[in-house]
Amino acid sequence: MQIYLPIAEMSVNVFVILGMGWGIGFLSGAFGVGGGFLMTPLLMFLGVAPPVAVGTGANQIVASSVTGVIAHTRRGNVDFKMGGVLLAGGLIGSTSGVWLFGLLQRMGQIDLAISLCYVLFLGVVGGLMLVESLQAMWRIRRKGRTPPKDTSGRRSWVHALPFKMRFRKSKLYISALLPLAVGVGVGLLTAIMGVGGGFIMVPVMIYLLGMPTQVVVGTSLFQIIFVTANTTFLQAALNQTVDVVLALLLIVGGVVGAQAGARIGARLQGEQLRILLALLVLAVCGKLAFDLVATPSDVFTLVVETQ
Repeated sequence: MQIYLPIAEMSVNVFVILGMGWGIGFLSGAFGVGGGFLMTPLLMFLGVAPPVAVGTGANQIVASSVTGVIAHTRRGNVDFKMGGVLLAGGLIGSTSGVWLFGLLQRMGQIDLAISLCYVLFLGVVGGLMLVESLQAMWRIRRKGRTPPKDTSGRRSWVHALPFKMRFRKSKLYISALLPLAVGVGVGLLTAIMGVGGGFIMVPVMIYLLGMPTQVVVGTSLFQIIFVTANTTFLQAALNQTVDVVLALLLIVGGVVGAQAGARIGARLQGEQLRILLALLVLAVCGKLAFDLVATPSDVFTLVVETQ
């Protein structure tokens, strides 16, 4: 059954979009990731223009993040003060990123910029994740399972920065400049790549800020809700790149897929999950990299601008 996407300006099969949303939701439930860093490339493979894929992909992240924050708040695993500082930086970064997005779009370079960002980040993240997971499995086979090291409370150059604040929930007394900078960076990624940024923010919050692991995910999701909502609103208002019909279909499929993914993920070991996710990320990265260097089917395209 075909349906027309008004902003993407193309017809797609409803069941294909629902299946794609189901697949991303399944990954979210199984691997504990938002899936935004895979959603945008998959939409691009389907033929959706990269600007529309980026602008629309953030909608599903908002929906999944709200559900996650509610669950983590009930467990008391959200540092709202830290989240507020991250959010301040995220709003600055996402607003600046949407402006940069529009500038690149007017220059005709936005498709290339999005593809290059994805190849770079997916290649680095997927490679590091695969190496770390293989090393973890190797250590387990040689020495048996050992508990992970707790990096919270570790002192480093971070503690020498000025403008310190006390974050009681995270048991930290650090400069507000660092989480502010992290928020700015993630906000830029959200605007340019259509991702929540959790796949980068979570490791940074654990290893750089030194936050306890149990409050990292909930705090990250709290910040992601407002940053992605701000990005979605600005992309729709300024760049007209949010397709509501496409977003609704993806959200419906994602909600159903997340339930199935959660059940399957509970049956696999953490190292196995990370290896599977790393291979998937690297596969998407390889396809994007190939598309950048492969000879296009259409040597040139004509774009008609209306005044």
